[in-house]
Amino acid sequence: MVGDLPRRLVAEAIGTMLLILFGAGSIVAALVIGNGQLDYAGLGIISLSFAVVVAIVIYAFGSTSGAHINPAVTIALAVGRRFSWAEVPFYIGAQLVGAFVGGLLIVGGFGRRAVELGGVGLTRLGEGVSYGQGILLEALGTFLLLLTIMALAVDRRAPNGWAGLMIGLAVAGEIFVIGPFTNGSVNPARTFGPYLTNSLFGGDTPWAQFGVYIAGPVIGAVLAVVVYDLVARPTREVPERAEQGAAGEIVGAREPQGAAPEATRPTAAGDIPGARQPHDDQIRDRVGHGGRRRWRPGRGR
Repeated sequence: MVGDLPRRLVAEAIGTMLLILFGAGSIVAALVIGNGQLDYAGLGIISLSFAVVVAIVIYAFGSTSGAHINPAVTIALAVGRRFSWAEVPFYIGAQLVGAFVGGLLIVGGFGRRAVELGGVGLTRLGEGVSYGQGILLEALGTFLLLLTIMALAVDRRAPNGWAGLMIGLAVAGEIFVIGPFTNGSVNPARTFGPYLTNSLFGGDTPWAQFGVYIAGPVIGAVLAVVVYDLVARPTREVPERAEQGAAGEIVGAREPQGAAPEATRPTAAGDIPGARQPHDDQIRDRVGHGGRRRWRPGRGR
């Protein structure tokens, strides 16, 4: 990662705020347009909004803080020894603050309708969904999310440039499937921000269900990291080296181990290794004429 801890925490707070504003905010917008009704097509638009904002945040802040914007991601990466446990509380604190600010901005933009119609885009269990089923569904959705993060943001074998887009689409995919039953949070901060904001403005908030949105995402995230390391990325095949992509590695910021010195690399397209360079003539002149430098047009004396 680049930048000191305070700057990384600001990046996490801003990223999580944007996630709530344009993710949970899309739920409020859909309910306002639909006069309090939301169908599956509307859920698709909400999923797309989440996908877009997640991708943008990753591309914007991934090289600064890793763009976790999710306590479950932070904890899982720490369990997998890809993030410092000493910084976990600070990251989670920044994410929760950002989520709350995002909720406040939703209310500021939509007014009382955000609370009365959409509960500030909060998550709740669907009718007939038990506490245990909610945890299972949230765990499965977060498993998909972390599997994508591990494959495209952490693994060094991943192709460059695809992480933000595919992680965003993974979020959309899990909302398509579990959204009708749990609203597809997969992120304790995403649930916390709207809950706290809705309560602050007098809305009906299902705090009794908050445990679902903590246990499910954390379990699913940790399980995904463990499974990926055991199955898809054995250490014996790809040795551990320094920090990984999800921890904020910037491509090109550091020279890979064993790389050739800068002086031996081609400096322009079409350079031929070992070809004579312009300054070779000057060296030859000095050697062949007793150290005297031959005058050339345009070179001075």
